[in-house]
Amino acid sequence: MVVLALIGLATAAVSLAFRDPNAAQVEEDALRLAALLESARAHSRSTGLPVRWQVAPDGFRFEGLQGLALPQTWKHAGVQAQVEEGEVLLLGPEPVLAPQAVLVASRAAPARRWRVATDGVRPFGVQPAMGGP
Repeated sequence: MVVLALIGLATAAVSLAFRDPNAAQVEEDALRLAALLESARAHSRSTGLPVRWQVAPDGFRFEGLQGLALPQTWKHAGVQAQVEEGEVLLLGPEPVLAPQAVLVASRAAPARRWRVATDGVRPFGVQPAMGGP
């Protein structure tokens, strides 16, 4: 029993050691983006002013943040994003939004993408994107 547990731990350690660094960096940026979008969404609801998010050549841009400074660049180099439908996410001020999503990927491995999305009611969440580029 102990031997099987040790083999399981060793297998897990080896799996983590061989994890693709590009995939981990893109996942980290996707999780960070979800948190930033939720911060902007909460700010929009509290001020009653619309906030928009869009992709920019050097990262991304929030428009309409009154007195709130959020990062507007990716944490890791080589990360890119694309809004699934349209070019802009509308983050409020209404409590219920239209479903929205952003695909986040690495320029080095564009097939490994993460989907940052909300159904309009729940917070933005992050999941691996399905399908090809």
